Amino acid sequence: MDWDKLRIFHAVADAGSLTHAGDKLNLSQSAVSRQIRALEESLSATLFHRHARGLILTEQGELLFDATAAMSKRLETASARIRDSDEEVFGELRVTTTFGFGTLWLAPRLTKLYEQYPDLKIDLMLEERVLDLPMREADVAIRMKEPSQADLIRKRLMTVKMQLYVSRAYLDKHGTPEELSDMSQHRLICQNPRSPQVGTAANLVQNLMTHNPLSLLTVNNYFGVLQGVLHDLGIGVLPDYVTEDFPDLVQIFQHKYSTEVPVYLAYPEELRHSRRISAFRDFVQNEIIAHRKHLKELGKI
Repeated sequence: MDWDKLRIFHAVADAGSLTHAGDKLNLSQSAVSRQIRALEESLSATLFHRHARGLILTEQGELLFDATAAMSKRLETASARIRDSDEEVFGELRVTTTFGFGTLWLAPRLTKLYEQYPDLKIDLMLEERVLDLPMREADVAIRMKEPSQADLIRKRLMTVKMQLYVSRAYLDKHGTPEELSDMSQHRLICQNPRSPQVGTAANLVQNLMTHNPLSLLTVNNYFGVLQGVLHDLGIGVLPDYVTEDFPDLVQIFQHKYSTEVPVYLAYPEELRHSRRISAFRDFVQNEIIAHRKHLKELGKI
């Protein structure tokens, strides 16, 4: 099967248009059309339904597109490995993690990584959905549970606990609750129960709700919960990794927290020798060591 025709087919299927694919490939629409017709003839199959709004893949086209997509991912991986230098770290690195960890812990620390590797290009993808690393939806992931996908190198980085935090200004105005039953006099700020989150965090919130908080503010991510706490709105359920960067937060009910949540770094086996992956992995590990050392100095662990 002609690799060039497959490359053109993939571009057309991805763009849904001969014109747009031609623009991307620097080919005329007629040249693209000829290649698609030739491919269809060689396969004795129709790959696209043609209509006024563009092109739609047939069932046979969908099968071929799945194959070319997998080929494209593999080629990207090979290209990335070839580009990696023994001496330099450069190029794009796609990192995925949760919205909370990405905004509250990782992003504020990336300045140090860029200072060390100024030619690195980070594409930070923050979402609760677990991206498919072997299919190259991302290069490396930091997740709040051990990844279950096969063919991954994984390393446990640390553990996280969900705890209760409040601002000093809020305590000055509303007093410090001594018992969980005192929650009936305070506003609780937490993730919306319908939002994706680790089970231990949801269990902690369910337990707190049995004490009938005076008021409730729910947000669909921990960044929003933190903002509510910092602006003196109430008592928030937050991951303990925020304490270093926001030292004015006060932890209350220190005996009440979620079970420990493991944090893992993972990347595809085929990227084992990538200099960019190694640089990012070492950076994260060093930052976690520094983070824990600082918390010990503050007496928080």
